[in-house]
Amino acid sequence: MRERAFFFAADIMNFVIIIALLSVANSGLYASTRMLYSLSKEGMAGKAFRRVNQRGIPMNALLLTFLFTGISLLSGFFAEKTVFAWIVSIAGMSAQTGWITITLSQLLFRRKYLKAGGKLENLKFKTPLYPVLPIIAITLNTIVLVSLAFDQEQRIGLYVGVPLMIIGYVVYHRYVKKHQAQSEPLKLQIHGDDEIRF
Repeated sequence: MRERAFFFAADIMNFVIIIALLSVANSGLYASTRMLYSLSKEGMAGKAFRRVNQRGIPMNALLLTFLFTGISLLSGFFAEKTVFAWIVSIAGMSAQTGWITITLSQLLFRRKYLKAGGKLENLKFKTPLYPVLPIIAITLNTIVLVSLAFDQEQRIGLYVGVPLMIIGYVVYHRYVKKHQAQSEPLKLQIHGDDEIRF
């Protein structure tokens, strides 16, 4: 009787895990599709990806995202451990780089905000322990990035991630930004207590 109970418990847990995985896959597919759609609207991706069907779904962006998702899924049959390690490493490197960029943006924003005449008491949210907390965040994320170089399985994140970032930066500034309308550099302007304009 106990063996049957444990047997059904294992089935229930497997069912819960499958549902959770499907939920994560669905949210990831949605987020990736909408991100590609938004990039297209901002002129940072092909115009084909901004087209939507009658239901408002960007099908071209969805199909391309689904294609790469399918390729990564099929690759698990040929090199399960290797491909998974690569994906995790590249995703981790991208996440750390993103957080470093966000934290640097926060530091630069406050500096420009105060220089433009803004007052800290007018900010709706003030980072606790500023500037110590942002500096700690940058330091810890940088340590994680550097540590990838010392882990043989995670090193691929640097080998692939860094060149991709450089290529993306060069392509954007040489081709995308060049074709966008020329505009003056953004200037921070304070209007009233709560209004900030660029």
